Amino acid sequence: MAQVHSLCFQPFWSEGEIAAMMHMPTTVGLLAWCGDAIVGMALYRVAADEAELLTIGVVPAHRGQGAGAQILACGEAEAAARGAARLFLEVSTLNSSAKSLYLRTGYSQIGQRRAYYPDGSDALVLEKALSGDGQRSGSQPITPFSE
Repeated sequence: MAQVHSLCFQPFWSEGEIAAMMHMPTTVGLLAWCGDAIVGMALYRVAADEAELLTIGVVPAHRGQGAGAQILACGEAEAAARGAARLFLEVSTLNSSAKSLYLRTGYSQIGQRRAYYPDGSDALVLEKALSGDGQRSGSQPITPFSE
């Protein structure tokens, strides 16, 4: 997961940081595969009836092929199956691809955090109501991950 994160973000989260999050019982980790290669990852936190997308990334060579949408849908279904009714996330105002994905999949802006990211960009705070139907759509293999 840390290797995928390092290909997607600067600064990236280390193996130790991801391992520490995965040790928390409220954290859900997901991996997306293409053949034998891991092409994406996501970390969610679920507590009571709310979930938060902590991070999601698809390696550059596999972007634009639907893996991000599949990871997102799988995470939403997993969060709903664990009792979450709403999912929250932050996205940089500069990340047009991610903003487009979130808006076309039903997220609404509920806030903005000024200069939230290390590059000085603002974060949009988004929310989506989860259906709770537990359905995972699409054909991209997604694997819930735990240590």
